[in-house]
Amino acid sequence: MKKMIKKYRKAKGFTLVELLIVIIIIGILAGMMMLSTGAATDKAEAVKIVSNLRNIKSACLMYYADHSEWPTADTPDASIDVYLDATRPKSYDIKKGTGGTEGALVVVYDQPSGGVATKLGEMAEDSGLIADTAVSSDYKGSGVVGMIIRK
Repeated sequence: MKKMIKKYRKAKGFTLVELLIVIIIIGILAGMMMLSTGAATDKAEAVKIVSNLRNIKSACLMYYADHSEWPTADTPDASIDVYLDATRPKSYDIKKGTGGTEGALVVVYDQPSGGVATKLGEMAEDSGLIADTAVSSDYKGSGVVGMIIRK
C-alpha cells in the first residue's frame, strides 16, 4: 500500500525546485533576447539616419541640376522638399561647413544619442559621415553627424 502511495505522489506533477529552474532558464533567455533586440534597434535607427542624409543630399543635387545653384541654409525648406518623397524631418538641416570642411555644403543631423551614436561611428567610414563641421571632418560617434553635399 505504501508503495502505491509513493508511486502516485511522484507521478502527480513537478517539484518546486524543477519549476524554479525552468523559470530561471526562461528568464536568462529572455534577458539575452532583450540585449540583442536593443542593439538591432540602434543599428536600424542609425541606418535610417544615414538613409535620410543620403536622400537629402540627392535632393540637393537635383536642386542644383534644375537651378544651377546649390541650396543654402537661406533657401526655403520647400525648395528641396519638392525632390523628396516625404517631408524633411526638422532635425535635418543644410549648413555651410567650417573647421575641417571649410567652404563645403553639408547636410547635418542634430545629436544622435547613446547606442545610435555608437552605431553611426561604426558606419562612418563606409557611409561618408562627418562630425560637427566646426570641430572636425571625421565622425567619432558623438555630437552632430553630417554628410558633405559638395566641397
